[in-house]
Amino acid sequence: MFNKRKPSQVPHDAEKDAFQPHLHSRHRAGRVWLLVFQVSTLIGIVALSALLYNVANAAFGYAAIENKVDPASLSINGIPLEQLHPLDLTYILQEHVSEGLFRKFAREKPMEEYSREEIYDLVMRWVVQPQVVETWTLFDSLAHRDEIMRQAAEKYPQARIFFRSWLTSQFLTTPQSSKPEFAGVRTAILGSLWTILITLLFAFPVGVGAAIYLEEYTIDTPLNRIIQTNINNLAGVPSIIYGILGLAIFVRLLEPLTSGALFGYVKDATTANGRTILSAGLTLGLLILPLIIINAQEAIRAVPGSLRQASLGLGATRWQTIWHHVLPSALPGILTGAILAVSRAVGETAPLVVVGASTFITFDPDGPFSKFTTLPIQIYQWTARPQAEFRNIAAAAILVLLALLLTLNASAVLLRNRFSRRL
Repeated sequence: MFNKRKPSQVPHDAEKDAFQPHLHSRHRAGRVWLLVFQVSTLIGIVALSALLYNVANAAFGYAAIENKVDPASLSINGIPLEQLHPLDLTYILQEHVSEGLFRKFAREKPMEEYSREEIYDLVMRWVVQPQVVETWTLFDSLAHRDEIMRQAAEKYPQARIFFRSWLTSQFLTTPQSSKPEFAGVRTAILGSLWTILITLLFAFPVGVGAAIYLEEYTIDTPLNRIIQTNINNLAGVPSIIYGILGLAIFVRLLEPLTSGALFGYVKDATTANGRTILSAGLTLGLLILPLIIINAQEAIRAVPGSLRQASLGLGATRWQTIWHHVLPSALPGILTGAILAVSRAVGETAPLVVVGASTFITFDPDGPFSKFTTLPIQIYQWTARPQAEFRNIAAAAILVLLALLLTLNASAVLLRNRFSRRL
């Protein structure tokens, strides 16, 4: 008879006694870390909620507005101002503004071509001249409405008191103005979109191309390790440094190119200036280039090596393998990195200030060689004003910036998910 192997011995009581305390300590450590993670998440939610509350608190609320000229005094034959014919509105405008200002309006566009809404807006802005004399926050407007009405009636008997949203369709479609009642963010939105477009057109192909070269073609050498280390370090360089770099290279050194003089865009070369959308986009492109390279490298590195070997084994060249197999598999991760990079570029202010973004501009950019401003610059300029009303429109502009950022990110996420489903 063969000897049967004895079953494994049950641990001794001494071993059990030594094991149990460690088990309890591990469970206790796990519960502690779970609590830490929950508290961290709660702090993040509270901080984000406080941010949104402060912005919304300033973007909505009661406002007291006084008119320099009573609109009722401008009625003609009993017809109120808002119902007058464009010819009557033009007559009122000509009678109440200076000849030089009226000629300025006529030089911009013949008065016959102005729509009724445009003429009415000119009359309100330059004749009636409404002025915000005081504003109240959203919380005070909801919690102390009766007290606000009583104080406003005593302090501003001629003013109109009404609940106002500073974020309106007119706010989105009008250019900047020195008066907060008529200021808008149209030029800033267009400037931001132009800048981000040039940034992506420059940084995305260059960054992905660099990542492909570093991951698929180079070998591990001291030189390549130095290059990789520098790319990782450049991702943490302060943005103001990139602004100084952009000022030296794109604004000054490459001024004929970035100003458009090289292509005949500027009629007088002596007035050419490199402080354009093109310079800003290229500067932000340099800023996010390390982020795109690093994220693209991680995405390419995550593609299984067996996929490359199978493609090469079937006779495909290295480039065919990269183009038809590696890149499609890595594209969702590459787009994720692009989303993070665009999120950083949209909110940058310091590099654009150095490059030469305008803080006050009233005309829309019409190309890469135009002068420009962006939403972060616009918000910065408004918050620096002493009038409280500019802080209200700055809060509204922050909401626009957040909506623009979420829209761009949502578009990139949908594009990424579309490519993920194809895999």
